[in-house]
Parts: sequence; C-alpha cells; structure tokens
Amino acid sequence: MSTKYKSLKEECYEANMELPALDLVVYTFGNVSAVDRSAGVFAIKPSGVPYDDLRWQDIVIVDLDNNVIEGNMRPSSDTKTHAYLYTEWEHIGGISHTHATYSVAWAQAQRDIPIFGTTHADHLTTDIPCAPPMSDELIAGNYEHMTGQQILDCFSDKGISYEEVEMVLLGNHGPFTWGKNAAKAVYNSKVLEELAKMAYLTLQINPAAPRLKDALIKKHYERKHGKNAYYGQE
Repeated sequence: MSTKYKSLKEECYEANMELPALDLVVYTFGNVSAVDRSAGVFAIKPSGVPYDDLRWQDIVIVDLDNNVIEGNMRPSSDTKTHAYLYTEWEHIGGISHTHATYSVAWAQAQRDIPIFGTTHADHLTTDIPCAPPMSDELIAGNYEHMTGQQILDCFSDKGISYEEVEMVLLGNHGPFTWGKNAAKAVYNSKVLEELAKMAYLTLQINPAAPRLKDALIKKHYERKHGKNAYYGQE
C-alpha cells in the first residue's frame, strides 16, 4: 500500500474513532473527513464500515471532484457533501457528520437551537441554524451534492459566516460541523450535541425560557475569542 497519504489517513481515522468514543454515533452512523489543500484531496471514512472494524488503512482518499484517488472501499455516501463544502469554503480543514440524538431531534423538529446560556455563548453568538428540509426536486437530483448547497443557502439566507458558526442542522436529517482540522470538526460535533441537550432540557423545565441577554453573549464569547480574550493559557 502506498504511504503517500498515510498521515492524512491517520488524521482522518483518529478523528472518526473519536465519534464513538464521545458517544456521538452508533453502528456505522456518521463520518469525518480531513482535507489536504495542497494536494487537492481529502480523506474520508469508507461507507458502512463499523467503527470496531475500521483501520487507518481503510480510509479512502478522494479528490474535490469526488474521484477516488486511493482506497479499496467505497467512500462515505456523504462524500459529495464534504467535497462541496471544501470547494466552497476554503478555510475549513475538516468536516464531521453525525446522527447524535439531541442534535437530530432538533433537526427533526426543524428548529434552530436558541442561545439560552453562557455555555452556548462560549462557542458562538447566535442560535445554531437549522436549514429547511430539501425540496422534492433537489432530493430527486444529485442529493448529496445539493446537501452542500442546502447548507450554503441556509447560511446565506441567515447572513451567517461559516468561519464564525462552525455547525448547522439540516431539517429532518441531522448535524454537520467543520473546523480548521478534523479534530476541531469533531470537537464542534460534541459541543453541538451538548448544547442541543441543554436547550432541550431548558425548554422542558421552562417552555418560556428567555434567550441569553446580549451583554452576557458578548462577554462570554469575547473572553474566549475576542482580541482581548483571557480564557486559557498564553
């Protein structure tokens, strides 16, 4: 086996194995990819392979036109969505897709996840967007490719930047997250799932719970992400 893409495959493999470790997937659900911009390729989990059986050697290398460059297995059925996002959003290095319970529940409810608390504001300043379900015409067409367009349309319609909000829900489907690398994409998947769970429980306790006030949103986000951030170590 060629070792040309070994490090990229290992990065992708390690990120994929975090999904079951973080209780974000069951069976064969979900996938993570990692891109090598200089080579014009990305690594992605093979379709339908249980995580217990997955090896780094099984990871498939695909170019941005969805051609398999290296690998003996079919890549994830979501490969075209990953390729579309990498092509359209040049500043992301990894993408994660799960069917995590609370995230999917919000997607099935077709609802944005409201920003109720400071845990949410530590990561982003807006509600987590939920894209409308795909139209019948697009479903009947190039479905996985148009899933990427569905995400871009949602961000355009809501005036959101993909560099500021690294997560989305697809109506009746589930979550996609991304980041500077595959590990950050998985991190965002776990954050999204926890925020989805917290928001659900909040509404069970108080269906009329108010959104977090703007002053607290600004304070908590900027102490981690602003130019004068002071959270963590230098």
